[in-house]
Amino acid sequence: MAGAVLQAKPGPVDGWLAAEPTATPSASRTPDPAPTPVLVAAGPGGTAPTADGVKAAIGPLVDAPALGSRVNVSVVDAATGDPLFEQNAGTGTTPASTTKLLTAATVLAARGPAYRLSTRAVAGTQPGEVVLVGGGDPTLAVDADDQFPGAARLDKLAAQVKKALGAQKPTRVLVDTSLFTGSETGPGWDGDVIGDGQASRIQALMTNAGRIEPVHNEVGGDPRFTDPALAAGRAFAKQLGLPSGAVRKGKAPEPGSALGEVQSPPLVHVVDWMLQQSDNVLAEALARQVALAANQPASFDGAAKAMTAELGELGLPADEATLSDASGLSRRNKISPRLLTDLLTLAASGKHPELSSMFGGLPVAGWSGTLRTRFATPQPNQIGQGLVRAKTGSLTGVNAISGELVTKDGRLLVFAILADATGESGAARQALDRIAAKLVACGCQ
Repeated sequence: MAGAVLQAKPGPVDGWLAAEPTATPSASRTPDPAPTPVLVAAGPGGTAPTADGVKAAIGPLVDAPALGSRVNVSVVDAATGDPLFEQNAGTGTTPASTTKLLTAATVLAARGPAYRLSTRAVAGTQPGEVVLVGGGDPTLAVDADDQFPGAARLDKLAAQVKKALGAQKPTRVLVDTSLFTGSETGPGWDGDVIGDGQASRIQALMTNAGRIEPVHNEVGGDPRFTDPALAAGRAFAKQLGLPSGAVRKGKAPEPGSALGEVQSPPLVHVVDWMLQQSDNVLAEALARQVALAANQPASFDGAAKAMTAELGELGLPADEATLSDASGLSRRNKISPRLLTDLLTLAASGKHPELSSMFGGLPVAGWSGTLRTRFATPQPNQIGQGLVRAKTGSLTGVNAISGELVTKDGRLLVFAILADATGESGAARQALDRIAAKLVACGCQ
C-alpha cells in the first residue's frame, strides 16, 4: 500500500509569527531537526492527475530557455508508481547535489537510522601518549560551541582520558585517520571547491565538518581547516593541557587500551542536516559508512561502489547511476531522473521504513534549508511554498531539483528535473520552481 508523507515544516517560525518580516541571517548554527515524519498508510488519496493533463501543464515549461538544451524529467504518482511525465527519464544527467538523495537512502539502508559514529581515544605505546582515533564523525565538536546540536565533544572525551590516565599526565597526542583511505578530494571536483569553502579535505577526523568556525553561511562557503584532522588533534591536545606542538599523525596500537569514547547523534539526524544544508562533507563521510558496512575501502571509489550495490539491493535501477562522489560536487556523476523518482516512490511506499527517514531532512519550499528563499518569484511560484519538499542541486551550468509535492487535489507526486546545460543560475532555478509549482496548482485531469 502506498504511503503519504506527513509534512512537518521546520523553519523560521519566529519570522512567520513576527509583526514584521525578519532578515535572513548570513550564518547560523544547524537547527536541531524536528522528529522525522512517519509514513502512514493512506492509499491513493486525492484525485490522480492524468499523463495527458500533466503533459499539457508542464510540457511548455520544460522547454523554458533558462533551462538550456538538456532537460531530463520524471514525474510519478507516488501512490501507484505510474509515470505521469517523462522526458529522457532514463538518461544519465549531471545531478549536482541531488546526488545526496542516493547518499541518504543508501546510508540509512546500510546502517539504519539509529546508528551512531564513534570517536575514540586509546593509549599509545609511550607513557602518557594518547591516540585520537577518527571514526568518521564529521559532526564532532570541540566543546559546547558546536555546529550540530547534540554532537559528540572533544572536551568530554578529554575528561574521560584524564580520568582513565589517573596520575599519569598526558605527554602527547597522535591523530589516527586510517579509517578513511585514498584521495582526500573527489574526482571531478572543480579546483575552487575547498578554497571557496564548499567542502574540506575528507578525513576520518574533523570538527564541525572541517569548518574553522562552527557556523553555516547561507550565502557563500564556510572557511575550512587546511588539515581538519590535525586541527582536531590540536583542539583535543588543548583540552588535555598540551601545546599544539605535542600533536602529530600516527596510528593506534592494536588492540589498544581504551581511554574514552564519544558518539554522534543518531544517523537519521546527521542525514537530516546533510539534506537540509546540502552539506558536502557530511555526504562524503556518510557514503564511507556505506562502504564500511559493505567491507569496501572507505574511499571515494569504495563508497561509490558500495552505494551502487546498495541501490541494486533495494531493487532500484542501479545501472542508471554512475557515481564518483556522494555529495554531487563531481561533474563525473550521472544519475537518471527515473532512478531518483523510483527511489522516492520506494521511500514513500512504506516497504522500507528506514528509507522514510530521508523525507524529514528535505527542505520545504519557502520555509527551510536550501529552499528557504525559493518559490518566491515570480508570484505564481509561491503556490508551491509549504507543499514542495525537495533536494536542489547547483553547479555552474547545472541546476536540478528532486523531491515530493502535493497537488491541489491532495495527490502526492514525486519528481526529478535535471538540467545540465543551463545558463544563469537564478533564472534556471525560477524555471525549475515554476514546473513544480504548476504541478501543485494543476488538477491536470
